[in-house]
Amino acid sequence: MDLFEAIAERRSVRKFADKPVPREVIEQLLSAAVQAPSAMNKQTWAFGVVQGGDKVKELGERARLALLKELEQKGGPADFRARLENPELAVLHGAQALIVVYATSEDRFATINCCLAAENLMLAATGMGLGTCWIGMAEALLRSPEVKAEMGVPQEAQPIATLILGYPDDDSPRKAKNPPTVLYWL
Repeated sequence: MDLFEAIAERRSVRKFADKPVPREVIEQLLSAAVQAPSAMNKQTWAFGVVQGGDKVKELGERARLALLKELEQKGGPADFRARLENPELAVLHGAQALIVVYATSEDRFATINCCLAAENLMLAATGMGLGTCWIGMAEALLRSPEVKAEMGVPQEAQPIATLILGYPDDDSPRKAKNPPTVLYWL
């Protein structure tokens, strides 16, 4: 698949086959991620990988509970809180791997750098026949000092993109995108 096909075919996948993603494939995706541009080539990113459906599922359950706790403390939409209260909610959608892109600097461009790396990774995954989805619901867990310590993540690193990964078990079409809104063309 060429680059333009990958761009056109990339979609958020939330249903995965029970098929492991090999370490070599994840390493290729990480190599693609770090080819992204970064401000002044500072490469202010680092990655965390959780491999294996059972590990990802366990982390997803922990993420569900952490987000529920955060919403109870800070408030939030009642309907969203009700969804999180359901123990059957699979926050990470049965993915076989999870890749977290962390910002390793407070530099104002670090978040942008991480987003560019995440997009490279998602496009490369599409080109390899894999599905991805950016899941924000795991960030409350991944931000916690306890989980950072448990996973060996420096406290100053911040999770920017939590990407689930696996072989799609869903052939639903990509949702149509609006044409570009061009504000000026000089």
